[in-house]
Amino acid sequence: MALKEKLETDLSAAMKARDGVRTRTLRMALTAVKNEEVAGKQSRELSDDEVVKVLAREAKKRREAATAFDDAGRAEQAQAERDEGVVLEEYLPAPLADEELTALVADAIAATGAAGPRAMGQVMKVVNPKVAGRAEGGRVAAEVKRQLAT
Repeated sequence: MALKEKLETDLSAAMKARDGVRTRTLRMALTAVKNEEVAGKQSRELSDDEVVKVLAREAKKRREAATAFDDAGRAEQAQAERDEGVVLEEYLPAPLADEELTALVADAIAATGAAGPRAMGQVMKVVNPKVAGRAEGGRVAAEVKRQLAT
């Protein structure tokens, strides 16, 4: 079953179970997917990888919103954002452990023969497809930068 179909099926089940948080979150996720599908000059069906990217982007928004609400002293809204984030995490691949990310970056550096900070773009081109949806870009870039600096 495609990921989008699974989201739709789970939304239907959540509505029947009257699970407010899950219903709200899945509706928001499906809206984001559909908006992405119709963005651009021509509408298209998203692949599972593209749906994962959209869900990862939405999960990141939830984390950032929760932090902003915490900083503003609005604990109730922050918790609501975290609850939505938990639902979204169920549909995302398991995040990369630090050791796995370090190994992937080391392999990419060896494969490209990169040396020095100027080669960061080369390494990022090789690493990004391997970590898609499993690690945030900033985290990957920091690891690449750290390894190229040594």
